[in-house]
Amino acid sequence: MRWAVEVQCAGDRQVGWTCFAAIREDGRVVSEHEIRVAPGHLAQLAPSATDPIDLVERSVAFLLEREPPTSILRTFDLTVIGQFFPAYEATIRARR
Repeated sequence: MRWAVEVQCAGDRQVGWTCFAAIREDGRVVSEHEIRVAPGHLAQLAPSATDPIDLVERSVAFLLEREPPTSILRTFDLTVIGQFFPAYEATIRARR
């Protein structure tokens, strides 16, 4: 299944970001998610990034390879992915 992921983020390097991800199938939204990204986590996983949009897109794609959109938590901190999928951080770093 091919999903389209649209991400918008608000925040900055001081306080972190809140991102909203919409997952679409055939042009319609099938699930929406609020994802928090701490500045330190962005620096760790995407050190050259100025905002987390690409990191969140790659992270949602990582999740979609492992579970359907409706199984992804509606609201979560990006760090929680590694608790469910131990290979997450290594995989995301390799996909830069």
